Amino acid sequence: MVEDELALFDKSINEFWNKFKSTVNDTSCQMAGLRDTYKDSIKALAEKLSVKLKEEERMVEMFLEYQNQICRQNKLIQDKKDNLLKLIAEVKGKKQQVEVLTANIQDLKEEYARKKETISSAKKSNEERLKRLQKSADLYKDRLGLEIRKIYVSDSAPHLECLAEFQENVRKTNNFSAFLANIRKAFTVMVHN
Repeated sequence: MVEDELALFDKSINEFWNKFKSTVNDTSCQMAGLRDTYKDSIKALAEKLSVKLKEEERMVEMFLEYQNQICRQNKLIQDKKDNLLKLIAEVKGKKQQVEVLTANIQDLKEEYARKKETISSAKKSNEERLKRLQKSADLYKDRLGLEIRKIYVSDSAPHLECLAEFQENVRKTNNFSAFLANIRKAFTVMVHN
């Protein structure tokens, strides 16, 4: 009976061992399968992550490039804005200069008009005076035989000694009528003598 029991026990141990080996083999196979599946999953995940990482690096590079372009555009915009502000200031300065020049031109036009009017009235006054003087000269020529004409030497014919004194008086007083009256008296005295 001991032998039967030993054989049964031995059989039980062998069965247990075979079951254990089979379980361990199954578990090892399952573990190897899981390990291979895990490695494949990790490899696939690593590839996906690598692709994603490269995409993100490209996106970061593109972002940095866009940021640089935006900075350059902002600088260009600021430069153009500064230039525009300078031009606006220059235009305002030119407008002020134009306004000042326009005001000066208007003042000069008004002054010109006043001077033109003054010259015109002085011309009319001189024309009237010239007519009166011409009448007087014609009267002296017709009545007294005295001819008044322009000469280049300060003298008279016949010569009067007091002519220089009369000329000086007419320059001081600007009274031509008195000058002619004095000349007439001097000639009258000369003729009687």
